[in-house]
Amino acid sequence: SACSVPSGPERPRSRCPVSGKERLAMAYVIAQPCIGVKDNSCVEVCPVDCIHSTDDADQYFINPDECIDCTLCEPECPVEAIFFEDDLPEQWAAFKETNAAFFKK
Repeated sequence: SACSVPSGPERPRSRCPVSGKERLAMAYVIAQPCIGVKDNSCVEVCPVDCIHSTDDADQYFINPDECIDCTLCEPECPVEAIFFEDDLPEQWAAFKETNAAFFKK
């Protein structure tokens, strides 16, 4: 797309201008291992408070419009449920949309 700009040698990411700022299309995704565990270690370390849930939800979700790709949440997850979008295992690919859909409500 016209918005694709490499952001570094490790993991190029798609960025699009939004209100004069760059935003990551989707950085990190919380997948199936979080369901039923819902440990809030990731929430505690997030510098931009982009990890949310509700009392009724079975897991946490990362807001793709707020995540700054800082990587702090990934190592804190005790069940290894947080993945960079490109590293999301195929069997949990649907969780990318599940995370994004949570914030479209």
